[in-house]
Amino acid sequence: MKLHSPFLLAIMGVVATSLVASAQTTPNTDKASVEKMNAYVGCINRLSERSYASRDRYFSWVKGKNGPTGKERIIYGTYTIYDTSDCRRNVEKANALAPRDAELEAAAAAYADAVSKLEPLLKEADDYYDQENYKDDKMAKGKALHPRLVAAWDAFAAADKSLRANVEAINDKRALEKLAAIEQAEGKKARYHVEALMINAKRVLRAETADKPDLAAITSALSEFEAIVIATEPFASAAGPDKIGSMFVSNAKSFLTTAKQLMRRIRDKTPYSTGDRMMLSGAGSGWMVEGSPPRLLRDYNQLIDAYNRGARI
Repeated sequence: MKLHSPFLLAIMGVVATSLVASAQTTPNTDKASVEKMNAYVGCINRLSERSYASRDRYFSWVKGKNGPTGKERIIYGTYTIYDTSDCRRNVEKANALAPRDAELEAAAAAYADAVSKLEPLLKEADDYYDQENYKDDKMAKGKALHPRLVAAWDAFAAADKSLRANVEAINDKRALEKLAAIEQAEGKKARYHVEALMINAKRVLRAETADKPDLAAITSALSEFEAIVIATEPFASAAGPDKIGSMFVSNAKSFLTTAKQLMRRIRDKTPYSTGDRMMLSGAGSGWMVEGSPPRLLRDYNQLIDAYNRGARI
């Protein structure tokens, strides 16, 4: 059975995370537990990023809280999402597996329900805007769809946040258990440094994208992350079983650079330029702004990709 990493990618929207990774084996996990977690993370990996992208696409041209007017200069419509039936089936199956966890299972069921309701609504909206039917009804249906779309996105975002929190709490525990097991079996060699680096990268991400960032917490997390990056770097030039891929180390250093830039913005209360604000408000362009949350998330996702491809290459 193929197992995935214990780290989730990040996705803008919550500020969030787009994903990957699922449960990780440790001395205390079994096949059923891994299968259960893989089902939940599989839903997130396949559906969350696109769901948030659909919302970003819509609100890139719908500016008023009351929805579209029909007088917009550009009307982009929205995006559809992938088929949600597999997610529903996998969640139902996973929720019946041991170990039972009522809170986790409820969060997974709520996620499957919310994303399943979002799918046909986005299809309806996409057909309406793609066929430019607003030119025939003076945007009547667009106005009617607006509150339904907002409610569906809000319900999805809440469900996604809850499921992620439950999954990450379990994965955080397992990641620490794995790190301790590696240290006991091998000492602080290559595998230890890779896992420790990923654990600390997540801490930095959480500290800097918190609703109310705490500078002391950010500084502490950054210091620990920088220390493990420095300790990991020599393994990129090592040979044999202790070699760590240079691309993985390069991605870690890029993430560190952006994290420092964002920390300085928060510490110094540095405002964004007019051009920066335009990119940050656009769909998918915020990552181009140095020292911004979208750039940090982009760099974190690239680090996750390098980890999942095999950090020790």
